[in-house]
Amino acid sequence: MASLDGKNVLVIATNYGVEQDEIVVPVDQLRERGASVTVAAQETGSIQTLVGDKDPGKSVDVDTTIDGVSLDGFDALVVPGGTINADTLRTDQQAVALVKAFVESGKPVAAICHGPWTLVEAGVLTDRTITSYPSLQTDVRNAGAGWVDREVQVDGGLITSRNPGDLPAFVDALDHALSA
Repeated sequence: MASLDGKNVLVIATNYGVEQDEIVVPVDQLRERGASVTVAAQETGSIQTLVGDKDPGKSVDVDTTIDGVSLDGFDALVVPGGTINADTLRTDQQAVALVKAFVESGKPVAAICHGPWTLVEAGVLTDRTITSYPSLQTDVRNAGAGWVDREVQVDGGLITSRNPGDLPAFVDALDHALSA
């Protein structure tokens, strides 16, 4: 039996601009560990990922749309980065409302790199400590949180990491949160 059998994880993203490894690695590794993973984007079809915010990456199939899901039936939420993805996602009212609902429910929310911009926009960082891509430090602090430079930071149900190099620790922290 895999460690995450019976767990349902939702991943939200835009259809363009997600940092390739920040969606592909968590989706693949969570599925390998037994979780059922649903990928929701702004539109049906596929997600065109990027490598380093500029080079085309793999295409990722979309299972549903962001406005077609709620926190019901899911055990955790993953918000991948990519500057274009995260900047666009934080302006999507449905995505921001979904992030806020997950945080308020106490279910794990894992955001990596620029993904924490959605946490800033959702107004859920007061008195929390997170990490992110370093350029988000001021935004995080202005949102009422402390910022640390660590490969993974866990604060209650929030799991955050800085960049694709932190993915092993990021996925392990999410696995631990779902197994607790």
